[in-house]
Amino acid sequence: MMACMTPTTLFSRVGALLVCAVAAWSFAAPVPSGRSTVILLGEVHDNAVQHALRLEAFKALLASGARPALLMEQFDRERQADIDRLRARPDKPEADTLIAAAGGVGQWNWDHYRPFVELALAYDLPLLAANVSRQDARRVMSAGLADSGFLADVPADITRAHTRAIESSHCGMVDEALAGRMATAQIARDQFMARLIEANAARGVVLLAGNGHVRTDSGVPRWLSSATRTHSTAVGYLEEGDDSRSAYDEVHTTPRQPRPDPCAGMRPATPAPLNT
Repeated sequence: MMACMTPTTLFSRVGALLVCAVAAWSFAAPVPSGRSTVILLGEVHDNAVQHALRLEAFKALLASGARPALLMEQFDRERQADIDRLRARPDKPEADTLIAAAGGVGQWNWDHYRPFVELALAYDLPLLAANVSRQDARRVMSAGLADSGFLADVPADITRAHTRAIESSHCGMVDEALAGRMATAQIARDQFMARLIEANAARGVVLLAGNGHVRTDSGVPRWLSSATRTHSTAVGYLEEGDDSRSAYDEVHTTPRQPRPDPCAGMRPATPAPLNT
């Protein structure tokens, strides 16, 4: 088993927080520093170890006195009014009540995300819905970025990176043309997350989103102003074997979460051999 070590990254400035993870592994939880007022925490959505590490990092940030806005990919942006309305009531909501009111039930494994919502409520942090919904995404794919209220001037390398990622994640069952249209929806999501970050950067921000969104080469950081980017840190939480370390400011690697082959159900069935 690897020994826990004091982190030496940007996130170690406010103190050392050591977290020994499960499965005979140990990791140093990133402790955000005063230099990084915008912290983008990536994830593999179903990796329980990564969620535990991120939660410890978020607790450490709050313990340091920071009170950032919490931006969550797990809430669609059109549900922000539901979140705000519920929080404005005199009787403060429980996390599960808020999650249900904001349409979160059934779409995500809330065992992973509920603790973040609980902390946002306990510390009275702004809780912001950061996702462009599937309905919005279909509109972007059909009408385009500009007609959907997003920036249409997208560098070619960003479009190319998203297109390739979509082709790969869909097990080769999506052609390049469709993947290119789907890429515009991912770009819209990145742009919207960046807008929310810019609007709240002065008080500090923590974004919870998939690793693809926090990549410095093609994700949200590409849409941040240079001033905000200077004070931001993009943290990738990667699984063993992921070779994309260079796409993040910091990386924490965990064991792979056991899961079935996502492509198994998408492959054509193998014909049974003929009897001879």
